[in-house]
Amino acid sequence: MPNIKSAAKRVRVSAGKRERNRVAKSALKTSVKRFHTAVATDADNANDVLKKTIQSLDKAAAKGIIHKNAAARRKSRLTKKLAKVN
Repeated sequence: MPNIKSAAKRVRVSAGKRERNRVAKSALKTSVKRFHTAVATDADNANDVLKKTIQSLDKAAAKGIIHKNAAARRKSRLTKKLAKVN
């Protein structure tokens, strides 16, 4: 544990941010998995699931949880996967 007051606060703040980022990343991964299962099972709502997944990717990129280019790359790959199936 740090001896300096400001360093102790940084530890507390970064722990909170780390937890928030962990939860957001987990939700993002769940959203992507939901899309993959929808495509694999030839679900009728795959387009809707893709739309929600893209929204969650954009939100994560806006919050700085993932890089904006990483979000764009993932969106592109998901869209290509859906186009290949249809």
